[in-house]
Amino acid sequence: MPSPSQTTRLQNRASAPPRAWWWRNTPTFIWLGVAVVLTLIHPFLPRANWLMTHTVLLGALSHAAMVWSTHFTQALLKTGPHLDPRSSQNKRLALLHIGVILVLIGVPIGRWQVAVVGAACVIGAASWQIIHLTRRLRAALPGRFHGCVHYYVAAASCLVLGVGVGGLLATGPPAPWPPRLLAAHISLNIFGWIGLTLIGTLVTFWPTLLRTRISPQAEAGAARCLPLFLGSITVVVTGALVGHPSIALIGVLAYAFTLLLWGRSLLPPLRTRPPREFAPWSVGAALCWLFIVLTWVIVLLMSQGGRERLAAGHGALVAVAVTGFTAQLLIGALSYLIPAIGGGGPAVVRAAQAPMERAGTLRVVTLNLGLALCLLPLPSVVRVVVSFLAYAALLSFLPLAWASRRAAAKALRDKAATTSTKLPGTGSRAGEHAPHRPGWSGVQAVTAVAALALAIAATLAVGDSGIGAGSPQPAAAQAEGTGQTTRVQVAMTADMRFVPDRVRVPAGNALVIELTNTDDSTAHDLVLDTGQRTQRIAPRGQGSLDVGVVTTGIQGWCSIVGHRQMGMTFSIDVEGAAPGSPAADPSAGAAPGHQGHAGGGGLIAGPSAADDLDPMRKPSADFVARDASLPALPPRGAARTHKVTLRVQELELEVAPGVRQKRWTFNGAVPGPTLHGRVGDIFEVTLINDGSMGHSVDFHAGDIAPDEPMRTIPSGESLVYRFTAKRSGIWMYHCSTTPMSSHIAAGMHGAVVIEPDDLPVVDRSYVFVQSEVYLGAQRSTPTRSPRKLRTRWSSTATQTNTTTGR
Repeated sequence: MPSPSQTTRLQNRASAPPRAWWWRNTPTFIWLGVAVVLTLIHPFLPRANWLMTHTVLLGALSHAAMVWSTHFTQALLKTGPHLDPRSSQNKRLALLHIGVILVLIGVPIGRWQVAVVGAACVIGAASWQIIHLTRRLRAALPGRFHGCVHYYVAAASCLVLGVGVGGLLATGPPAPWPPRLLAAHISLNIFGWIGLTLIGTLVTFWPTLLRTRISPQAEAGAARCLPLFLGSITVVVTGALVGHPSIALIGVLAYAFTLLLWGRSLLPPLRTRPPREFAPWSVGAALCWLFIVLTWVIVLLMSQGGRERLAAGHGALVAVAVTGFTAQLLIGALSYLIPAIGGGGPAVVRAAQAPMERAGTLRVVTLNLGLALCLLPLPSVVRVVVSFLAYAALLSFLPLAWASRRAAAKALRDKAATTSTKLPGTGSRAGEHAPHRPGWSGVQAVTAVAALALAIAATLAVGDSGIGAGSPQPAAAQAEGTGQTTRVQVAMTADMRFVPDRVRVPAGNALVIELTNTDDSTAHDLVLDTGQRTQRIAPRGQGSLDVGVVTTGIQGWCSIVGHRQMGMTFSIDVEGAAPGSPAADPSAGAAPGHQGHAGGGGLIAGPSAADDLDPMRKPSADFVARDASLPALPPRGAARTHKVTLRVQELELEVAPGVRQKRWTFNGAVPGPTLHGRVGDIFEVTLINDGSMGHSVDFHAGDIAPDEPMRTIPSGESLVYRFTAKRSGIWMYHCSTTPMSSHIAAGMHGAVVIEPDDLPVVDRSYVFVQSEVYLGAQRSTPTRSPRKLRTRWSSTATQTNTTTGR
């Protein structure tokens, strides 16, 4: 007969859940926490967007997919744990995370060897997963849901291929392979690894989330769709690798059609029992974003410009896929699984589930509506604020998961304490909680919409968006005239145009110009010859300019250096004025070569620092002349990979005694650092744009088209470019952002010197770089004449060798 203390211990052991398995969920939480930290410090990190994306996808989501696909396989096939014990799973997951860490370290620092070793570890973990899933399939008795496990095997196979392609991409393959490998890498991982895992799981998991029965046709329909999914993924990857977007388009269309065909099995459970908890709402919203991503890809593949953005890894599309689809899917699934798998009895499960349901409607609406607003052409500051609220709603899962664990532990302790003190012959209600009855909350939905609207209104109110900035005239509503207001929509495009570039306004009407910058990389503004102007409008941002009452013709332009000369001009014509008068056509009365004021179109106008130029004056005390010595080469036989960082900085520099100008520089000096190597050397260049507009770098020593691998990047972004020096000679590198001549004349150029292996040894080597400076006002960015730039600008690099005795 056991003693009372022994009885209590036995009862506690019987009622306690299984011992917590550290590897089940903790690594997912760690990776999500790392993603939060990266989000906070991303302005200071190289390749920050890549890091955040892969932390979520390769770290958190891949871990969860491996753990829970194994769990569901064992539950569906009813096979024993001896076929894949936890010790084996722990080793497999450890191998996965070692690989993820190496990849996340190797790629940003440019050590492709480290990244490739990491990719090999991930491939090993995925292959190990395939082996164990296959073993369980062979050991299981015939059953209904074997097809779901086939999805898991196919998904892990896609991970093997996708990570393998990513490893090749990390080595810096020559053109035209980088964009092709990137498209194949994304397709295999999103549509294959994540997509197939989701589809195979939702066959049984979706009815479970809704707490209803599985549709009888669900399993058979999923089995029929698997070959179609694999075929469509194969077509997409093939089209990407051979460089034919039309083939990839066929594959994406087939994948979308198959997804709709499979999705019919989700409708009967949905009609039987609509979602009432956070988990099904979150998973359902993630499925909707998957359809949006597919539609987006289809639209991009059907347009020429869209194909180029897609091949370069379209940033907004990847952000939607990571946030709206994958991350939301992950937190939705774990919000159900963490309480349900914890054990301890129904009361403990209900206690653990309650924190997961807190503000469920508020979180779902804030995340999804906020993400949708971020895709609209709102001012950049507004998008930042809205995205902050959306991410806060997403990441609130982490403290709620912690609260869920604590609630479960408390309920378990209460249950054990009550069980140990109950009277003989009485029932126990230890740990009992009132049934949790979550549901859609209209109040929370309205609160989420109101919070987003308030955030947008507050941001616009403080003027951070630039709307209406710089208008010295009174608002249109306060101006005298006809009392009518004309509003026009004007786009600022990447080809240096306002579209439309001419508008007509009835005489006496007030005019409000609403501007949208459709350029992906460069900021623009609008300056009128009345003195009114907008602030610079960031890429994909918006702004507006209240011109006031218009009684005469007005001219405008983009004031960023070179943009006006490239044709970025704007005209306001007045209806009702005499034909041919300046009021009707503002350019009619302009003198040749002079349109308005503030800079002119063809000649340099306004104050010039040349007035302060004194050729006999000594430089200032802090002036340091550039050392013309050619940087030394490492000894022959040493490492032949040169890692160079070019940081774009817009600085005020002394260009002549008493003359200071704002220069655009590589690494704070003009010319930029000289690249020196031998034939066969590899140069790995990291471009970091700390400037106020889009910039790029173009290496004449390379042998590929610069439009994608050396593309213009917006302010705050970075880019890594690798090239192999195949010929000896002396070349220049420079910024090639339009207008290229203006960026080069502003100081963005440097020299590349590649020596042949048999060049004789010399005592000293020097590099001389010649350029011209077109002076503007003191301490300003120069205003330049396009005619002079076309006919007089040049930049050369020469090497002079001096040998003793010659």
